[in-house]
Amino acid sequence: MAKKTKNKYSADQFGKSEGTVEKKSFYFGSKNFKLMLIGIGLILLGFVLMMGADANTTPEGKFDPNYWNEDIFSFRRIRLAPLLVIAGFAVQVFAILKRNKD
Repeated sequence: MAKKTKNKYSADQFGKSEGTVEKKSFYFGSKNFKLMLIGIGLILLGFVLMMGADANTTPEGKFDPNYWNEDIFSFRRIRLAPLLVIAGFAVQVFAILKRNKD
């Protein structure tokens, strides 16, 4: 049987010197994953802050078509919660685009 010899001019070795070892790394590092978790947390917090009683729900929790709940227009639901959701998506975009410096 003839011994198989490795062709030193094969395509998989093209452009590499024999002493170098190629480091294969994942694109996302630990900071990327931490930022993504922070972004998901902000999004979830924003959606939780948007929750609450409906417009026709009394303080006792019963549906009454003659009752109007003004809490649906509170600062928390109209301004704070959507701001947190948008900030969470911005953090997600930043986490995805941030380059890993390993």
